[in-house]
Amino acid sequence: MARLRVSLVGPRCALSNPPDPSGVNFGVTFGGRDPRARGAEDVWCGGMASADETRYGFLGLGIMGTAMAHRLVHSGRKVTVWNRTEGKCDELVAEGANKAGTPAQVVQQCDITFAMLSTPEVALEVALGDQGVAQEMKPGKGYVDMSTVDAKTAQCIAKGIHAKGGSFLEAPVSGSKKPAIDGTLIVLAAGDKDLYDSCKGPFEVFSKWHAHLGEVGAGAKMKLVVNMIMGSMMGAFSEGMCLAEEAGLSQELLSEILSLGACGNPMFKLKTQNVVQKEFPPAFPLKHQQKDMRLALALGDELAVPMPVSAAANESFKRARQMGLGDNDMSAVYMTTQK
Repeated sequence: MARLRVSLVGPRCALSNPPDPSGVNFGVTFGGRDPRARGAEDVWCGGMASADETRYGFLGLGIMGTAMAHRLVHSGRKVTVWNRTEGKCDELVAEGANKAGTPAQVVQQCDITFAMLSTPEVALEVALGDQGVAQEMKPGKGYVDMSTVDAKTAQCIAKGIHAKGGSFLEAPVSGSKKPAIDGTLIVLAAGDKDLYDSCKGPFEVFSKWHAHLGEVGAGAKMKLVVNMIMGSMMGAFSEGMCLAEEAGLSQELLSEILSLGACGNPMFKLKTQNVVQKEFPPAFPLKHQQKDMRLALALGDELAVPMPVSAAANESFKRARQMGLGDNDMSAVYMTTQK
């Protein structure tokens, strides 16, 4: 697909090819939308990629990882997968992927390895533990951790990868199950710029928008801020839907009214039926949302930023976990409002 390269230098926007390295670089496809991002070193919006000869690995086949790995395989690329529960690899193998027994074996066979893992602890173990990524890392290979972790975890992994001569990129994503299936995630990358450039093809398979935000840690921090806001919004939406029901009002009508005004957003629309039906099939598990709230609040503590709204929302998510709802969708926090 033809692409325009746009360099934004001060208040003026000019077309350039290659982009002006002194400015913020926007990569915009024909028919795409200028995201008007600020603070991103390189931004891409919209499109799909064609197959290449790079050998890719993918570690972690949960809800998100499975959908993303499927897209990578379906794009015609050479992919090797690994998961702690080996059976989750079978469907991808049937579609043409290879399977390896350890993360180290994946790295040994691949040029660039992606990971989508559940927690900072798991991310550290897979990257730096026994039979982990670093064991087979060397110059010319790259590791892209797309998990949602804190900045210190990302920086620790980067240090381990760099110590072996490899390249590292953190690239957490905004979006849940359906965007992962549809390839409309938002990728928040930071770290080695050369590796980012090498990953633009896969990122265009995974996402509708991706950006390079700078040094390792910037991606993690941005993702935690995004998910902190999302969790706080879901907490407020849950209380509003409960209040409407107790007042004898239609929850569906409330959702429609919200969609017509300044409060309208895709998440409220997407989660309405979960709340109305009190059924919460996981698109983004509640336990992971609460983990992200916890990490965002820790960042707030570190920077002495008061966050009373987010702290209150986090208590609701903790209560939902206590109620045994951790594996349900994050919208199950609504159940904490019920008598």
